Amino acid sequence: MFHKVKAVNALPDYRLSIQFAEGVTKIYDVKPLLSKWAPFKALENTPDLFNDVKVDVGGYGIIWNDDLDLSCNELFENGETIKTPFDGLMAFTDATQLWGLNESTLRKAISYGKLIKGIDACKYGKQWVISSEAMEREYGHPKDL
Repeated sequence: MFHKVKAVNALPDYRLSIQFAEGVTKIYDVKPLLSKWAPFKALENTPDLFNDVKVDVGGYGIIWNDDLDLSCNELFENGETIKTPFDGLMAFTDATQLWGLNESTLRKAISYGKLIKGIDACKYGKQWVISSEAMEREYGHPKDL
């Protein structure tokens, strides 16, 4: 299963904060890679490059440039999970991709009372957010991508 990356932020001391689509945040330490893999030496030699990290197209990893990238699975498996106030929350679009549903299915589940508005899901502006706990309760575990 791919753990799609939604956002990445450079932190001090060659660490990254990575938010995943399923509502998990991890801290990934890049320091061990600086001495292990020659291309990563560029991050140490060009300090501004480290801060230029961004999510790769599709969320399948992160990139700095054409030579430097890390896969979403590497980040998820070797990152340290941290607690945030947003743990377990995800956008409807992410939930529907992970569970193989249509957004209309979730909207109908709210209107029929299967998912409780304000407890299982909330709307912020135009964006619906749902808890992974509610998704698992109603639809089981996410499908493998």
